[in-house]
Amino acid sequence: MVVGSGATAVVVGSGPNGLTAALALARAGCAVEVIEAADTIGGGTRSSELLRPGVLHDHCSAFHPLGAGSPAFGMLGLEEFGLRWRWPEIDCAHPLDGGRAAVLRRSVAETASGMGADGDVWRDVVGSVATDFDDLADDILGPILRMPQHPIRMAEFGHHALYPATMLARVFGSQEARALFGGVAAHAFTRLDRPGSSAAGLMLLAAGHSHGWPVAQGGSATITTALAAALIDAGGSITTGQTVTDIDDLGAPDVVLLDVMPVAAIGILGERLSPGMFRRYRRHRPGPAAFKVDYLIDGEVGWTNPDCARAGTVHLGGRIEEIVAAEGEVVAGRMPERPFVLVGQQWLADPTRAPGTEKPLWAYAHVPQGYPHDATEAVTAQIERFAPGFRDRIIASVTTSPRDLERGNANFVDGDIGGGRNDLRHLLSRPRLSPNPYSTGVGGVYLCSSATPPGGGVHGMCGYRAAQAAIRYLSR
Repeated sequence: MVVGSGATAVVVGSGPNGLTAALALARAGCAVEVIEAADTIGGGTRSSELLRPGVLHDHCSAFHPLGAGSPAFGMLGLEEFGLRWRWPEIDCAHPLDGGRAAVLRRSVAETASGMGADGDVWRDVVGSVATDFDDLADDILGPILRMPQHPIRMAEFGHHALYPATMLARVFGSQEARALFGGVAAHAFTRLDRPGSSAAGLMLLAAGHSHGWPVAQGGSATITTALAAALIDAGGSITTGQTVTDIDDLGAPDVVLLDVMPVAAIGILGERLSPGMFRRYRRHRPGPAAFKVDYLIDGEVGWTNPDCARAGTVHLGGRIEEIVAAEGEVVAGRMPERPFVLVGQQWLADPTRAPGTEKPLWAYAHVPQGYPHDATEAVTAQIERFAPGFRDRIIASVTTSPRDLERGNANFVDGDIGGGRNDLRHLLSRPRLSPNPYSTGVGGVYLCSSATPPGGGVHGMCGYRAAQAAIRYLSR
């Protein structure tokens, strides 16, 4: 859809959703300006040399199954502007005590073949969604309250997705398969014994089987670098170092898109929000937090299970029962002794991240919202548990607390990197139950952050769908 000539748009925020929205608007014919509070663009996709020159660390996002499979990114043609996906040999490994591990490979057949008696069940439950993922992606990665393009397939997905992860995991007989499913489901930062907690696990596993769990060559920052280059090519502009606190500061553009959390939108829109929308935005709550540790290590991690040494992502949480208990504690505001930890070995897929023998190990733990204490030891201990001697391989490290995360990106409220809670209520009403949850109710103003469907992750779909709503408004 193309809007009339002369239409103007301002996008507040330059994360992947803000830049995707801006690019979609620019290609539809709008004159677009992006305004970013930080000195650099990117939001959660920044990368830098944190500990050594030439050794590259991702600040937040690292692996991108939803990015590689994003309908928005696919339509925008970011490869023309330098984005290159790179895949590890093994997408994800989940070690258990005693040296065992479950392994996720891009191939459904290869993954299933490593699961013994659980192989056929994996094909039926996960493989069937993966086969249809490209058809389902547009339906899954959007508002709940609308008519899907593939209603029968969507109903089949929804049937399994609405189960608690603990219940769906029971279809697998082995500890390995249950732990692998539970670890991927835990990406949602929510209780895994509640309805709807299987959704994230099924979606990420299906996306992984369809598109893998790749990294962006040269760091996650290259995703937004490509988006920015495409935007400039389409005639848009980007201003950094400018904080927007009032919509009046923006002049009088035809449409405004806000890549911010609802609490920030309240401040920017003020009394323009209706009382009902104000209440809905106030009810939006941040989820649990991340506590990140970046290590510089000498050589390899030293995993007990050799498959972990070939996996781009490693989930550390032990058996599913342990993961469920840890996530329950975190949601309740209590720090577990052994938190769920995600580890990234990006250099396996992208050797340019670490050209020498010193490697950048990326890790974060799930911790309570706004957790004020140091969780470095808990993260290190979980790695040491499955890689004895790891401590001796650490050359240097730097930690990023929930407060640090919010300081670096205002959208990470209290260290929540997912755009809000992912319980069933928030999944259905993100930030409100509507066919067009992107509309703020203020004419021409739309919310496009990860507080809107489909939520967290580097996929640009929140921005793309908000832009489509804005384009419909301009085309009336």
